[in-house]
Amino acid sequence: MPRERTSPLPLARPPLERMLRVHQALLARKYPNASTLARELEVSAKSIHRDLEFMRDRLGLPIEYDGAKWGYYYTEPVSSFPSLQISEGELFALLVAEKAIHQYRGTAFEKPLVSAFNKMAASLPDTISFNLAGWEQTISFRLSAEPIFDLQIFNTVASATTHRRQLEITYRKPGGNTAEPRLIDPYHLANINGDWFLFAFDHLRKDVRTFTPARIKSARLTGNTFERPRKFSPEALLRDSFAVRSGPTAYQIVIRFDSSAADYVREKRWHSSQQLKDLKDGGVELRMKVSSLPEVERWVLAWGGKATVLEPAELAASVRVAAQAILDKTRAR
Repeated sequence: MPRERTSPLPLARPPLERMLRVHQALLARKYPNASTLARELEVSAKSIHRDLEFMRDRLGLPIEYDGAKWGYYYTEPVSSFPSLQISEGELFALLVAEKAIHQYRGTAFEKPLVSAFNKMAASLPDTISFNLAGWEQTISFRLSAEPIFDLQIFNTVASATTHRRQLEITYRKPGGNTAEPRLIDPYHLANINGDWFLFAFDHLRKDVRTFTPARIKSARLTGNTFERPRKFSPEALLRDSFAVRSGPTAYQIVIRFDSSAADYVREKRWHSSQQLKDLKDGGVELRMKVSSLPEVERWVLAWGGKATVLEPAELAASVRVAAQAILDKTRAR
C-alpha cells in the first residue's frame, strides 16, 4: 500500500502532476489544446507545449494534433501513464541527498538545493515509499567542526562569485589584529573537507589568492563586473596541494604509519597521487607528491605519534619542532 510522500517544502504543481492531468484529458477525448490546458492548470502555454513534447518524445505516448478539432488526442489506446522506474539504490541516494541539504540550511545554497530536490521527489511515482521521517534514524550527516561566518557576508560573496561581480572586502589575515581593505574578483567558492574557501584575483597582489569567508569582515559590491580568465581552473590550482595551500616546490612525501593506524589510513584516499605499501609489521607506508608542507605537518601531528615522517627532511624537522613545543607546553602546566 502506498505510503505518504513528504518533502522539505510545500510543492507548487510539479511537471509530473501536470502531465498526468494532460493525460487524463487526452484519455477523455476532450481534444484539449495548449491554451485551454494552460488556463485549467494555471501555467503558461509554453509549459504545456514542453509537457506535450516530453510525453510524446521521451515517454513514447502517441500524441498528435487534430487541426479540425483544434486539440490534441491519442492516436491509439493508452492503458496507463508510464511510471518512473527507480531502483532501491537510486532511492537511497536521493534520501542521502536530502539529508545533505541540512548542512546548507540558512546559506545561499539552501533554496536552490531544496528546489532541485523537490523537483526530483515530485517525479517519483506514488507507489514509492518516500516518508523522510521514517529515515531519521537511518541516515545522518554530522560535521565535527562547523565553519562560523557571517551569513549575510557569505551570501554576498556567493552571489558575487556566481554573477561575476567585483567586491571590496575587509579581510583579516591569520594572526592579524586588524582587517585590511582588498579589491577582489571572486572566481570560485570551494568547500574542502567541510571548510569554505574563496579563490579570487587580488588587485593589490595582482594574483589569485585564497580567502577564508570566516575572516571576511565586510563585503561590498563595487558595481563593476569581471570576466573570469579561461585558463583559471580550481582543479589545477588544487592538484598538488594536500588541502588548499600550494607552492612552487614539489615534495615527495613518505610517511610510515604503525599497525594501530594502518587500517584508518587504508580506508581513505588522502591525495590523488598517494601510493600505499603494506609493511610486514602490519603498518603501512604512504607516498604522495604535494607542493606545500604546513598542512601535511598538521595532519601528521594529528596522528599522535602513530606516524613517522621519512621524507622530506624539512617536514620531519618541522614535525619534531612542533611536537617538542607541544611537549614543553604540556610539561609547563
